[in-house]
Amino acid sequence: MHDPDVGLTTLPSGLRIVSQRMDNAATVSLGLWIGAGSRDELPHEHGIAHLLEHMAFKGTARRNALQIAEEIESVGGDLNAATSVEYTCYTARVLGSDLGLAVDILADIVTSSSLTEEELKREKGVILQEISAVQDTPDDLVYDRFLQAAFPDQPIGRPILGTAQTVKSFTADAIRAYLARHYHADNMVLAASGAVDHAELVALAREHLARLPAKPSEIVPRQGGEYRGGEARIGSDEEQVHLVIGLPGKPFANGQHYALQIFASVLGGGMSSRLFQEVREQRGLAYAVDAFHWPFSDCGVFGIGAGTAPEDVGELVEVALACLRKAAEDVTEAEVARARAQMKVGLLASLESPGGKLEQMARQVLLFGRAIPREELAARLDAVTLDDVRAAGRSLLGHQPTIAAIGLLQGLPPAKHLRRAARAAD
Repeated sequence: MHDPDVGLTTLPSGLRIVSQRMDNAATVSLGLWIGAGSRDELPHEHGIAHLLEHMAFKGTARRNALQIAEEIESVGGDLNAATSVEYTCYTARVLGSDLGLAVDILADIVTSSSLTEEELKREKGVILQEISAVQDTPDDLVYDRFLQAAFPDQPIGRPILGTAQTVKSFTADAIRAYLARHYHADNMVLAASGAVDHAELVALAREHLARLPAKPSEIVPRQGGEYRGGEARIGSDEEQVHLVIGLPGKPFANGQHYALQIFASVLGGGMSSRLFQEVREQRGLAYAVDAFHWPFSDCGVFGIGAGTAPEDVGELVEVALACLRKAAEDVTEAEVARARAQMKVGLLASLESPGGKLEQMARQVLLFGRAIPREELAARLDAVTLDDVRAAGRSLLGHQPTIAAIGLLQGLPPAKHLRRAARAAD
C-alpha cells in the first residue's frame, strides 16, 4: 500500500527524501535523520552521538553559533535535535516560503561542523551538567538503570548521555571518526511535512546535500540486542521508591510488536487499565502506574513503572506481576477493542501535526524503506486478534524479570526471586 500524498525519492548518493504536503498548513517541519544512535557507538565512544548532536549547533565553516541561531530565528523558525538509541535527528520548523533556508542550515550543521576545541570544551561542560541533572532526578535515572539491567554489557543498554569519564575523554578527531562511520548519504533521510512541495525539496537536497560522503567501504555492524534481565538497586532516602519491572519484548522487524503494544495498553495504558484499577483504585499502592513496550529494530523490552511508599514496594511488585499473569490468560475482547481505539486516536492525533507526521515518516523510511500509510497502520491494529494479544502476554511469562529501583529498598525482593511470580500458573 502506498500513500498518494507522500513523495519518496532516493538520490544516486543513497540519500532518501520523503515528504507529505498538508494543504491547510502554512509551516513546514523538516529534518535530517541519521540511522545511528547510542547503540552504534564503540565502547570508548559512549556518549559521543549525543555530544555530536550538541556540537552541530556550535559553528560551521560558514556560520558561527550565533549566526545559526539568528538566521533561523529571523524568519520565526526554530531548530532542535535529539539522540535516541537507534537514530539521531536534526529538525527545523519554518514558514513554507523559508524551506530553502532551513534545508541550507540543516545541511550546513550536519556536514560542516567546525568542532573547535573551545566549543568542544564548553559543550562537554554542558553535558556533564546534564548527566548530573539526571543523577538528581530519580524518576529519570531509574529508566536509565532499567535499560542497563535489562541489556547488561551491551551498547543498547548504555545511557545515551554517556558518563563523565567518557565525555571528558572525547576529542574532535574522535567525533570525526564517528561521523565518518555513520553520517553518510546511504544512512540518512531528509523528511518534511506541511507546506512543502516534494519536487522543490528534492531540488534543495541536490543543491545542499551533494557533499554528503558516500557509504564507507568498511561498515562496523551494529551489535545485536539481547534481553538478559538483571537488577539495579540504588539506595537513597527518597520518600518514594521509584520502580521499573521489565521482561523481554518484541522487535519492530516481525510485526509482533502490535499485539504486545495492545497488551501493554490493556495492562497499564489508562485509567481503565488493569494496573490502574488494581494498584491505585483498589489498593492505593501508587499514585501513578503504567505498562509500556519499547520495540527496537531487533529486540524489545516490556515494562511496568510506578512510584510507591517504601513499605508498599513488596506488595506492589507482587500485585503488578499477578495482574500481568492474569491478563495474559483472560484479557477480553472488550479490553482489546478499547486499547485498540486508544492507540488509533493517539496515532491519528500525532499524524495531524506536521511534526508528528515528520518523525513517523523518517523513522519508517529508516526502518522499512518506505512511509507506511495511516490506513495500513490502522489495518494492522485491526488485524490483531484476541488470541494474538493473549499470546503476546504469555510470551512475557517465564523469563527472568528485570528490576530497577531507587529509594529505601529493604522491602524489595531480589529479581531472582521474582521468576516464579512472572510465570504462568502451574
